[in-house]
Amino acid sequence: MKPDLSVIIGSLNLKNPVMTASGTFGYGLEYADYFDPAMLGGIITKTVTLEPRAGNRMPRIAETPAGMLNSIGLANVGVESFLESKLPELENLKTAVIANIAGNTVEEYCLLLQKIANHPRVDAIEVNVSCPNVEQGGLAFGADASVIEEIMHCMRPETDKPLIVKLTPNVTDIQSIAAAAESAGADALSLINTVLGMGVDIQTRKPLLARITGGLSGPAIKPIALAKVYQAAQAVSIPIIGLGGIMTGEDAVEFLIAGASAVQVGTLNFIQPDGALQVISGIEKYCIDHGIERIQDLVGTLAEA
Repeated sequence: MKPDLSVIIGSLNLKNPVMTASGTFGYGLEYADYFDPAMLGGIITKTVTLEPRAGNRMPRIAETPAGMLNSIGLANVGVESFLESKLPELENLKTAVIANIAGNTVEEYCLLLQKIANHPRVDAIEVNVSCPNVEQGGLAFGADASVIEEIMHCMRPETDKPLIVKLTPNVTDIQSIAAAAESAGADALSLINTVLGMGVDIQTRKPLLARITGGLSGPAIKPIALAKVYQAAQAVSIPIIGLGGIMTGEDAVEFLIAGASAVQVGTLNFIQPDGALQVISGIEKYCIDHGIERIQDLVGTLAEA
């Protein structure tokens, strides 16, 4: 008998625990030539901002051992075009659609939410707090628990749809940040976002990225991501969505055992377009092999060494 892979995130019901990470799957249909996105538990759209963004100058992607660096700069069509041209294309997609949003100020986050929250094709909102807070000298929103609380206190009254806060790993105490998001009304947490990194071309002595530093993703960050997920799971009772270097079903199972209720696949999408389906199959096989009837029974089952 096949195991029950369904997952509940707030009021969001997912057919399985595997989603695609923001920034790695376009706006939802770009991979449709490779497989039916409806087979996923959900898709998370490319980050949307108030105004269109061209993104950072090239080069803004570089391969590294066991991962990749990127400094895309949140290139996107802007919220108005997202509402008018991108979401209508997803109208008949039979899986959850989660819109990822980012702002430069608390007010921008709230305005974005007001614009998209009532759209019928938006099932949940993922709040990217790894962006620089221009009102506080450029420090990332996610590095300050009080600022996350301020964002959530502004956003929470505006919608009953699930609000998922995507946390940055570039902090010293992930538990206090996670707890602040929960206490302020977050329905779930996504972690981790990319890890700060850089690379150098020793022939030209130039950085691999035009902006010098960027976000490191891929298998290289999986141990970091697992540790952050485990730590956050000890501090909150809301669901955690784990991501960071998931390339196989076995990788995903590690995150579930560490405390994640669901996972996101990111860098793998660039390497193997239908890789997320292999992750789903791998999770299912693990459950069958180990007699696990419900995926929820696997969450947070890490045993002492």
